[in-house]
Amino acid sequence: MDETKPRDILRQTSVIAAASFMVIAAFIGTGAAGGASVQDLQGGALDADGSYLARGRPAFGIWTLIYLGLLAYTVWQALPGQRFSARQRSMGWWIALTMVLNGGWLVTSQFGSLASTVVVMLVLLAALGWTFRRAVITKEPQSPLPDSPLIDGVTGLHLGWVSVATVANIAAWLTAIAPASWDGAAHLWGIAMLLVVLAVGIVTSWASGWRLAPPLAMAWGCLWIGIERLGGEPYSAEIGITALVVAGLLVVVPALARVLQLLRQGGD
Repeated sequence: MDETKPRDILRQTSVIAAASFMVIAAFIGTGAAGGASVQDLQGGALDADGSYLARGRPAFGIWTLIYLGLLAYTVWQALPGQRFSARQRSMGWWIALTMVLNGGWLVTSQFGSLASTVVVMLVLLAALGWTFRRAVITKEPQSPLPDSPLIDGVTGLHLGWVSVATVANIAAWLTAIAPASWDGAAHLWGIAMLLVVLAVGIVTSWASGWRLAPPLAMAWGCLWIGIERLGGEPYSAEIGITALVVAGLLVVVPALARVLQLLRQGGD
């Protein structure tokens, strides 16, 4: 058995501290502890009608799944048997960083400027991209069963959702600062950004061995962009239909590729 080192205990407690900060920040940032809710912050720029790429409010229910997954991971990694795990040594600090940045965005949205929320979101996206990459390359066949859903799955969902959230956050910021003359090109830019999301989702899934969590989270976000643009304000049939098509492709293409991959493996 590997020897437990002081930095292993420090890593475990740091993950617990990061999760605690994230939860506290969520109460502060969402207005649960007093103050405005997220949709009312920044003059409503982050609400469902804040831009052409804003998601409908029900979309944010995915945070419950992500938060529960991160909290479950926090408990799992804190077990004595995970203290000297090579994979936990590789992943723990990075997952802790993503939780801190997650909470940091909520605090920034409550007390900072709209531009500063974009900066924090971009840093969070970069951290999640690197963390998910490490999750893929450190995956071992003999890893304990909870490792896949609590590391690969939760990090993948977090990455996928934040990818769409980053696009929406940037769109909200640009909508707030852009002159009215830009509105005529907003539909084209919205469609272009959705196509970028599609490309990023497919490439991320392919590069990770056709893991499904990132594109599924992106599909969920695009689905609610489509629903909101077709049934809410600002209305855009072009963006709404494109978002729904992108959502469908983000589900179908990686799922089919994954099935084909498993069939090939089964035939070997």
